[in-house]
Amino acid sequence: MDYFYILGGLIGLFFGGELLVRGSVGIAQRMAIPPLLIGLTVVGFGTSTPELLVSVDAALHGVPDIAIGNIVGSNIANVLLIIGLSALVWPIRVTGATLRRDTVVMVMAALVLVPIFAGGEMGRVMGMMLIAGLVFYLIWAYRQSAGALIEAVDLQAPRSVSISIFWVIAGLIALMFGARLLVDGAVSVARGFGISEAFIGLTIVAVGTSLPELATSLIAAFRRQSEIAIGNVVGSNIFNILGILGVTAVITPVPVASRFLTFDLPVMIGASILLTLLLLTRPVIGRGTAVFFLVGYLLYVWTAQ
Repeated sequence: MDYFYILGGLIGLFFGGELLVRGSVGIAQRMAIPPLLIGLTVVGFGTSTPELLVSVDAALHGVPDIAIGNIVGSNIANVLLIIGLSALVWPIRVTGATLRRDTVVMVMAALVLVPIFAGGEMGRVMGMMLIAGLVFYLIWAYRQSAGALIEAVDLQAPRSVSISIFWVIAGLIALMFGARLLVDGAVSVARGFGISEAFIGLTIVAVGTSLPELATSLIAAFRRQSEIAIGNVVGSNIFNILGILGVTAVITPVPVASRFLTFDLPVMIGASILLTLLLLTRPVIGRGTAVFFLVGYLLYVWTAQ
């Protein structure tokens, strides 16, 4: 039954995230909100909503290792697994300066977690500081950037506002039920097999909550929209750290296990730095690099337990 909970949770998170993003984009477009602002807020936060609900639910139910592991594991999977798969489908060519700028922000956000995790707990003050950092980043990015992110993504949002609202409500309901099922199933399986809750959070739960990013990036890769494929991942990682961890800590302080500081966080920082260096020094992330990323992710999962 626990495995059915996990499967049902993953399905709920995937379809819930899709409905929420598409419905939100439909509402924003009907309200004539600038496309770039939609991309930075609606899509970025929408694809990160599964991480938010799972982390908050886990923290409130006394499973902090899943709450933290979900975010750290999602960011690692986003870089190594999702970009690896996307580049394997079609080599990623990056020409704009915007993504390079955002990858630097992603690395800086990851480094901010070092002193926070070293303290052993994410309190409400730290959470508010992270949220303030996200607000500052969104304002700064909006003023600095130009272009239309959403129009290139082609999310096929509904044209009717009423249908968009229905999709948003349906998506939120699916996400809430999916998050609850996934956490319950994952915790039960972990305890039944003697597997650490941190490992479950870093792997099964993390990949499950990254399904919207995976779907968006793979679709973009198939359509040969390279910057969309990688921009979706970078934006999600920034939201995960500054927004999701911030909101979770504000709702309830979260203790941080030492393993995250000594092993998982360094892997996340290393993967983020590697991606940034590749974007700064190479015009294309080819299939060879994609295989390297995927092998790196498998090695991480292998050693994480």
